[in-house]
Amino acid sequence: MTKHIFVTGGVVSSLGKGLTSAALGLILERRGHRVSMQKLDPYINVDPGTMSPFQHGEVYVLDDGAETDLDLGHYERFTHARLTRDANFTTGKIYSEVIQKERRGDYLGATVQVIPHITDAIKDAIEAGVTSDEGGDDVDVAITEIGGTIGDIESLPFVEAIRQFALDRPPEDCMFVHITLLPYLRASGEMKTKPTQQSVGKLREIGIQPHVLVCRTEKPMTEEMAKKISLFCNVRREAVIEERDVDFSIYEVPTDLVAAGLDKIICRHLRLEDERETDLTDWREMLERIKAIDTTVEIAVVGKYIELHDAYKSIYESLDHAGIASDVDVKLRKIKAEDLLDEGVELLRGVHGVLVPGGFGERGMEGKIEAVRWARENGVPFFGICLGLQCAVVEYARNVVGLDGAHSIEHSPHTPHPVIHLMAAQEGVRNKGGTMRLGAYACRVKPGTLAHRLYGKDDISERHRHRYEYNNEYREALVSGGLIASGVNPDLDLVEIVELPSHPFFVGVQFHPEFKSQPLHPHPVFRGFVAAAKALAGKKPERVPEEARA
Repeated sequence: MTKHIFVTGGVVSSLGKGLTSAALGLILERRGHRVSMQKLDPYINVDPGTMSPFQHGEVYVLDDGAETDLDLGHYERFTHARLTRDANFTTGKIYSEVIQKERRGDYLGATVQVIPHITDAIKDAIEAGVTSDEGGDDVDVAITEIGGTIGDIESLPFVEAIRQFALDRPPEDCMFVHITLLPYLRASGEMKTKPTQQSVGKLREIGIQPHVLVCRTEKPMTEEMAKKISLFCNVRREAVIEERDVDFSIYEVPTDLVAAGLDKIICRHLRLEDERETDLTDWREMLERIKAIDTTVEIAVVGKYIELHDAYKSIYESLDHAGIASDVDVKLRKIKAEDLLDEGVELLRGVHGVLVPGGFGERGMEGKIEAVRWARENGVPFFGICLGLQCAVVEYARNVVGLDGAHSIEHSPHTPHPVIHLMAAQEGVRNKGGTMRLGAYACRVKPGTLAHRLYGKDDISERHRHRYEYNNEYREALVSGGLIASGVNPDLDLVEIVELPSHPFFVGVQFHPEFKSQPLHPHPVFRGFVAAAKALAGKKPERVPEEARA
């Protein structure tokens, strides 16, 4: 029978529950166990697909087209768990299903209430989240992260549901891991345990006694403090785990948790085989490789949502993965696309690569197009993702092929040259949520192209999230002008990859490769992009300040 670990968070949000959950999944996999991962979010949106990146960070897309929370990106980067749309449930999704059942008469006239009907639906969702390539029966441990903070009104049904879920099973089949904060007061020079005590108190009021406390802290936790937390929170001393801010990489978290003995604590409680050691050999080798890096490349990311780091979380992580493979530290120069129009391309001066990510709406479009032009004309490696590809096509059509006024009809409905147009399947679609071209689609890569050299094969599958597409009516003109269509969907003949053979590295992709990159297995296009940036950095002399030249 599958064992279950429930991860909750207290005191404040953004403690890194998703990262810690992913690290637990990696640790258990490295002990030979098969895991599944799941996130339960308390907000009322059915999914994050219609939410602003400023509100919730990036929307992470799965192979089956589910638009999910960004924490699922951590799960896939750290583990081999098979994630489907059942890996992310929200309050909105749960209530929608319950209301549909009520309308069908499934409750046979009963008064539908939070307990038991909503909590039963949440428990069913937890069971549905236990998935693997073989169907789910072979999953050893299912890890479920509860979004929000203990004490929030909206998360109460989820917390009550996991209490009931554990009550229905033997004690050794469920485990509660609570992540909390030990705030450091600089004025007094001390850390405080009271917020942790109160957070655990809230859990215990509901009926949940955590088995492990993972204490986030920026300073070392003393033995005296750990004993105090153990006493007042009713958690064994060895299960009070320090999770200090990492020194140089988030990928240190699994090794830190193993060093604290959390792997053995979990295995003992869940009665899993615990004779073997957690094998993190290649992971530690990767960390040593990161520590040894002494070369830096600077990549400009020109986007709309640049103020919020989580808006492009997977892109930044994928750049790091590629940096590890090329033995370089990737330094980000985050540039608001609108600023390029106001302040000029001087903002790009000195970078070794330009990346234009996806986005929606007209704001910043012309700034992105200017960034593409600058990279193309100056021989600087360029990588466009989703809208980034579309900007590259518009820029090339205008400035090289000579199609004056070329644009995307998303932003300019009356353009004389709609080189980017609405996909046929999207015509007549009115609802915004869950209606884009979503999920994994096939792409056939043209032999002899840069894309083919990067992937090393003819057929690939990548994840998509878009409504607008390269207009095939202009393909002949663009290809004749030098912009090659090097990847095409074989079923619909949609252009998926464009590249410029005359340029050191100029690639645009309609899909989102950042959703398929891992630290030990960087995505091939990101890897090629960073390698090209490193090659340029090796040729470029460092900029000399004006005063040094005098």
